[in-house]
Amino acid sequence: MIVKHLKDILGTKAHAAGEGWESRRILLAADGLGYSLHDTLVSEGAALELEYKNHVETNYCIAGEGEVEEVSTGRVWPLMAGSVYVLNAHERHILRALKGDLRLVCVFTPALTGEEVHDESGSYAAEG
Repeated sequence: MIVKHLKDILGTKAHAAGEGWESRRILLAADGLGYSLHDTLVSEGAALELEYKNHVETNYCIAGEGEVEEVSTGRVWPLMAGSVYVLNAHERHILRALKGDLRLVCVFTPALTGEEVHDESGSYAAEG
């Protein structure tokens, strides 16, 4: 059994941050589960353009209001507590936090190592 607490992640190497976002990486590849679990905050007013070419990401919104835009089509979906979106076809997208900070529970497959850094396309490499 694995038991972890968010308070133990904060301020560690597993607590990543960039302009307008922070990711508290609770479960990582080293936990051996095949997926990783993240508690992510996107600051109100932030717009993040991302594309995960090597990972499938599921996002469940638990706070805030925002939207996700699929870049290739321009289609926009509203996000609020209780919304889920899945980047199952590696879609390039823009995530916007519009009202309050957006808080998402995110699952990546394959699991992230925690060492990843977004490249120029907003993606992560296939392996850490």
